[in-house]
Amino acid sequence: MLPARRIPYLADVGLLVGRVALGAIFIAHGWQKLIGTGHEGVTKGFEGMGIPLPGLAAHYATWVELVGGIALVAGLLVPVAGLLLALDMIGAFWFAHMGKGLFASEGGYELVLILGATAFLLACTGSGRFGLDAVLFGRSEARDRSGRDHAHV
Repeated sequence: MLPARRIPYLADVGLLVGRVALGAIFIAHGWQKLIGTGHEGVTKGFEGMGIPLPGLAAHYATWVELVGGIALVAGLLVPVAGLLLALDMIGAFWFAHMGKGLFASEGGYELVLILGATAFLLACTGSGRFGLDAVLFGRSEARDRSGRDHAHV
């Protein structure tokens, strides 16, 4: 028998740990853009990379990373936040890392790949039981993701 079936909340604990870790990374990157580099600096950097509408893209990247990271940590609107963050990482991959190989030490895409893939994973799974989405939008405590009744598993 799989551990998740014996421990019904195990998958939700995994989602919580993943959300908090990923959210913290995105918060740090958004904060760095907002406070460290500033909008003008991010815009200038995006211009140098050939990103279309660099000012708008700078606002998007800054606020999606900051607010999306906070949403992940809180477990609030996780499918929306995860999708927006995944799109942000697709842009980072396409414009900044694609032609530089895998390794981040060489400017490669390993970090944006795992950040984007994990954000997309959360967009598909949601916050789990231990997030504000479960509190605000409800979720049957008696049923797991497959729709089976825990009492009968």
